Amino acid sequence: MTRPTPTTRDQYRHFQAIPTRWIDNDVYHHVNNVVYYSFFDTAVNQYLIEQGVLDFETSSIIGLVVETKCNYFSPITFPDVVHAGLTVENLGNSSVRYGVGLFRNDENIASAKGHFVHVYVDRETRKSAAVPADMRAALERILA
Repeated sequence: MTRPTPTTRDQYRHFQAIPTRWIDNDVYHHVNNVVYYSFFDTAVNQYLIEQGVLDFETSSIIGLVVETKCNYFSPITFPDVVHAGLTVENLGNSSVRYGVGLFRNDENIASAKGHFVHVYVDRETRKSAAVPADMRAALERILA
């Protein structure tokens, strides 16, 4: 098995700053691994909201997370600020695979990297739905 290597900031198209919280630290004095997935979720959904293509209360389609993965390289600790780098690795008809790199403060080498896959479905029926044109355009802006 090949050991994953950290990414650098230049491999991402968009960044979202996310302050860590005191509660994010675990008994080992670093941000707990499960919080990293929350950073992924925040980066993706904040981007969509800022682009005006997601209203989580009224959008006719919703993105369901079907896959996530994270590789950890170096610790993040409160009160660090995480800079979540975001790119679209694959844009299908009804799914999106995001690449996410988590950078501690001003560091250029990722503390963690991973991916996050949304499959879009109709809010009511939960049947697969095509990514709408306005969302597709916003996602193409950060396509790798």
